[in-house]
Amino acid sequence: MKAGLNFTAAIIAAVLVVLGASIFTVDQRQHAIIFQLGEVRDVIAEPGLYFKWPMIQNVRYFDKRILTLDSAEPERFITSEKKNVLVDSFVKWKIVDPQLYYISVAGDEARAKTRLSQTVNAGLREEFGKRTVHDVVSGERDKIMEQMREKADLDARKIGVQIIDVRVKRVDLPTEVSESVYRRMEAERKRVANELRSEGSAEAEKIRADADKQREVIVAEAYREAQKMKGEGDAKATATYAQAFNQNPEFYSFYRSLEAYRNSFKSKSDIIVVEPNSDFFKYMKSVGRSGEKTGK
Repeated sequence: MKAGLNFTAAIIAAVLVVLGASIFTVDQRQHAIIFQLGEVRDVIAEPGLYFKWPMIQNVRYFDKRILTLDSAEPERFITSEKKNVLVDSFVKWKIVDPQLYYISVAGDEARAKTRLSQTVNAGLREEFGKRTVHDVVSGERDKIMEQMREKADLDARKIGVQIIDVRVKRVDLPTEVSESVYRRMEAERKRVANELRSEGSAEAEKIRADADKQREVIVAEAYREAQKMKGEGDAKATATYAQAFNQNPEFYSFYRSLEAYRNSFKSKSDIIVVEPNSDFFKYMKSVGRSGEKTGK
């Protein structure tokens, strides 16, 4: 009885082991290739639960996701101007034909990356050799990347790989070239700055001269207008005085004499020498005679 139970348990265990060795799963992020005695038997691209013959068949998995090939160090290329540039790039790729991929590179991702890297570098060297530094830096950068993607994809298809994108992250000049370029750029900026300063100084002088001219014209016109107004005022005042004094010439003569006396005898130390019978003392004499008459 006990032996029978052990035998049954052994059979169940054996069945489970065989069943476990026969069942395998394929993840949605993977391709699977079933090998039978070392030869490709089937390629599975859809996720799910599958069966294989134990001990006869085995399974290898390959990544279905988009992978990145990023260069460890920038590569040195030569432009059409015979100038060296350092280019840092990366490639986006994925496996689209697992069987061809396995046959071409034995399913080795490192070998596939080496092949892709050689293809992309050769294409970039060719494209950069046709263009100037300006073109590869800004002018035709997008065009270079698109052409590189197309060329690299044609070669990658031979190993069951699709090139999704080729991107140039950075294009730099070598240190020795950069210093020379920076010095040239600095000299050019200084030249432009000096030219702008010179033009600014000339424009400033022109503005100052124009302002001085306008100031002189304004001052002259103001002085002319002031003199005109002053002349008109003096003429009007003179006419007013003349009109007023013409009404009584004797009073005007008397008023002018008083003004002369006031201006002549402002200080006790003032001395004036005139003849006694001078007309200057005309009204003083009149006042004196009037006083004598009044005293009498």
